Amino acid sequence: MNPIQKITGKRWFGLADTSRKTRIIAGGAAALTLCAFGATAVAPIAPDASDLPVKSISQDLQLPNLADQIAALQQADQQFIHEERIRPGDSLGSVFNRLGIEDQQAQAFVRSNKLARSILSLKTGKRLQAETDENGLLLTLRATVAVKPDEFKTITVSRKGEKFVADEAPAKLERRVEMRSREISTSLYAATDSNTDGAQIPDSIVGQIVEMFSTNIDFRGDLKRGDRFNVVYETFWLDGEQVKTGRILAGEFINRGVAYQSVWYEDPITKQGGYYSLDGKALKKAFLKSPVAFNRISSGFSMRVHPISGVWKAHKGVDFAAPTGTPIRAAADGTVDFAGSSNGYGNLVVLKHWSNYSTAYGHMSRFASGLRRGQKVSQGDLIGYVGTTGWSTGPHLHYEFRIGGQATDPMKLKNLVQQPLSSGELSRFRTAAADMSHRFSLLTPAGNAMAAR
Repeated sequence: MNPIQKITGKRWFGLADTSRKTRIIAGGAAALTLCAFGATAVAPIAPDASDLPVKSISQDLQLPNLADQIAALQQADQQFIHEERIRPGDSLGSVFNRLGIEDQQAQAFVRSNKLARSILSLKTGKRLQAETDENGLLLTLRATVAVKPDEFKTITVSRKGEKFVADEAPAKLERRVEMRSREISTSLYAATDSNTDGAQIPDSIVGQIVEMFSTNIDFRGDLKRGDRFNVVYETFWLDGEQVKTGRILAGEFINRGVAYQSVWYEDPITKQGGYYSLDGKALKKAFLKSPVAFNRISSGFSMRVHPISGVWKAHKGVDFAAPTGTPIRAAADGTVDFAGSSNGYGNLVVLKHWSNYSTAYGHMSRFASGLRRGQKVSQGDLIGYVGTTGWSTGPHLHYEFRIGGQATDPMKLKNLVQQPLSSGELSRFRTAAADMSHRFSLLTPAGNAMAAR
């Protein structure tokens, strides 16, 4: 050990003392006295710390060899992470330069690979992140690009030995919950366009508000000055920028002194959901009035002469005339019970709903992609397209509504309720509803609470 190490390597305790002798101060007598008297003894006054003799203890320590550690660090591969945002007029070369990338092979790969080349379409302000070695060679490059207006993917370019590969994965968006409150002065859209709280309400949310409350409120004639609404909805963000709007989680509309409230509930297993009042009653109509956009009803639920056989018999459904290829939607939530060819029905889909309800859709030109038996569908989901397969004289949808397997005229059914929540679902719903009700109370001005329906 050299002299410098010996001096600096000592650890000192107490006052400075060059003596290398170690002395131990015994306090045994005081400890024995305490033990003898037990819990009932009175402890003697401890001596002041300043009265105790203080001695120093020194110890030689072996210092690490700093030179070896520095050499090890120098031999290890160094990696550097850089982050930049696209600027107006940027080229791939200028972006690489700011990211510290000095790698012509990487530039050539990004320009030539179809997936990697999508990075070149990034707009001003978008972020790129790169990892390089100490020589500026690219190890990884990441960027998030828009696939559709509300769909994004993360592109990753990685070095694999002497080559590069490009991969993609759905981008991880940040989900936020927004709370907004507005008062009607002229119209609904005028209220949502105002930014009294620093933000406008997106048009997609306005459309959902109208759809949510249209069964109770006529938004063309029922609104009056002083009506107000509260809304809680999702937004999704990427790199600090809002990129899309989700669904309304809860809404409250106070129209002419009456409050209408709605809360979204989604089954945690099936992921199917709908809107319910605060007491758990479904607000969505049980079945669509029509599962297809039709031109006319070409044949109703009645006795008729069959157009092909010429036999007088019951027509057990409703025929909706529409052009070939017109989308057909599920009339209600359910499960695909049959999807295939069935004699006079042609291409047929049968959906099984709750209780003993089922619906049938015949004469399809083709089925929706991937549709199969046992598949869960939600109300409004695409299940097929209008056609003229089977015993048919022209393109139309033959729609049947069945109760316990017996065909019933769907045009005469009224007040069919949606499948009620089970006891377990109702318990989970009440927890969510309590949270949303609390949010409504935070948004509603004091003294302005209304009776709810």
